[in-house]
Amino acid sequence: MKKKKLVLKPFVVPSLYAVFAILVVGSLFFSIDIVKDKATSVFVNKGILDEYIPVVNTDTEPDKTARPYTSDKVVKTNDYYNYQGTDEDQTKSIIVHDNTYIQNTGINYKSDEEFDIVSIYNGEVIDISKKELLGDTITIKHDNNIISLYQCVKDITVKKGDKVVTNQKIGTSGSCDLIKDSSNNLHFELYINGVIVNPEEYFDKKIGEI
Repeated sequence: MKKKKLVLKPFVVPSLYAVFAILVVGSLFFSIDIVKDKATSVFVNKGILDEYIPVVNTDTEPDKTARPYTSDKVVKTNDYYNYQGTDEDQTKSIIVHDNTYIQNTGINYKSDEEFDIVSIYNGEVIDISKKELLGDTITIKHDNNIISLYQCVKDITVKKGDKVVTNQKIGTSGSCDLIKDSSNNLHFELYINGVIVNPEEYFDKKIGEI
């Protein structure tokens, strides 16, 4: 018995060629899209990393402490009273109030014009109160058991419990009964481990150095 020979109809062969051509072209476009997607993914990922890297602070050392003011017109009027200082230095550290000589426990600053009072370091406002001689007072607690006091302040911009950062404005220079020679004053005190210290010795220092 003779086998029948498979005979393709005339339109079948061109159709097969057409299908094959479509598959080849389609695979090329699909490959190109994959390459584009990969290239796009790499580019986007790199862009995201570039955006976030500068924001992350890799410096493990804390910032330095600042002075409690930013104006360059502020001057010091009374030093911190140092019991071991010279007679001349101690004289500069005496405040006269109602015919009474008071040994200064902080630093007095003033200016001919109003100036901003700022936090010397990151911390938390733990008290806002009014003192009889030193007027409105802001107390801020910092790391390493450091406490800073800002007195003779007006227009206070923070409240108890607020978190503050270095150089953040917390009030404005004011006046108080203890310092009557100017209306733009700041009496500043600094405590470390509960002991009052000379603030001028601790400005522009890292907390770890104090």
